[in-house]
This record gives sequence, C-alpha cells and structure tokens, in this order.
Amino acid sequence: MAEHRQMQRAALLDAARSLLTEGGMEALTFPALAMRTGLARSSVYEYFRSRAAVVEALCEVDFPLWAAEIEAGMASRDTAAERIEAYVRSQLALAADPRHRAVAAISALELDDAARERIRAAHGTLVGLVVQALEDLGHEQPRLAAALLQGIVEAAVRQAEHRAAGGRAESPEVIADAAVALALHGLGPS
Repeated sequence: MAEHRQMQRAALLDAARSLLTEGGMEALTFPALAMRTGLARSSVYEYFRSRAAVVEALCEVDFPLWAAEIEAGMASRDTAAERIEAYVRSQLALAADPRHRAVAAISALELDDAARERIRAAHGTLVGLVVQALEDLGHEQPRLAAALLQGIVEAAVRQAEHRAAGGRAESPEVIADAAVALALHGLGPS
C-alpha cells in the first residue's frame, strides 16, 4: 500500500513538472493533475493541500539535482573566478530550462513560514557552493558575498523571465554576461 502511494505521489509530481513545463504556474491546477494521472481530484488533495505544496515537493526532489549540476559545472573549472562564473551561468541556464520551472516557480507562490524556511535552507546549500571560491579569491566576507551574489543571479533570472514573457529585456546571453561581469568586477568597467 505504501509503495502504491509513493508511485501515485511520483506520478503527480511528474504530471506537475510537465504542466509547469508546458504552461507555467497557470497550468498547474488540481483538475489538470487529476486528469494527467487518472486520479480523482479529491485524491490529489490526499497528497497535496495546495499548489504551493506541490511545488514545494517538486523542489525537495529537484533542488538537490539542480545543486549537483551547478557543483559539477564549478568542479570542472580551474580558477576561483572561473568557478564563480560557472556558478552564475549554470544557475541561469537551469532557470531557463523549462524542466526546472518548479524551482523557479517557488518564488511566485505564497508559502507558509515553515515552507519558506525549508526553501531558505536549500538556497543556503546552493550559496554554500560558492563560498570556497570567494575565499580563494581572498574575499574578506565570503558568506555575505555569496548571499549577495545569489541576489545578482536571482535578478538576472527575473530579467530573463521578463524577456521570455515578451518584455523588453536583453538576450539571455547579454543578461548572463552582465551578471558574470557584475559578480566578478562589481560596477566598475569589466
């Protein structure tokens, strides 16, 4: 019985991932999840109390994979500056990938305090990936710098999303280049 419930929960998460990929948050509804999985709508509520709970569950599964991809990209680089660049570019590439919309969608949802704390902890793990590179660069406050660097990444993701939604933003490549330049050189000339 427990195995059957795990399979149904996994099917719901797969369906949610597909719905997010195809249509973003608007497409992620309980009726759509029920239709995709063949479950009754009331059964979906047995697994998740809200759309936020679905996205949070997806993040629990997908966030470690996201972090592992970023870490692998950083590990393949030789210098601290190259690792920081990989950290920024990897996150921007992952955020642009429709398969990772659940992680990106979390910011668009109303979450309770406990969920926010779990997401903060996951982000803390991600920020922790770049602390050593900042230490290697000789930064005096690498943890603070890593948190601020994450803010640069999140702002770049919002710019890219704005463009994807038809806004007047720069191309993803220009946004990534600007984010890397800001991360490595501050606001001075690059």
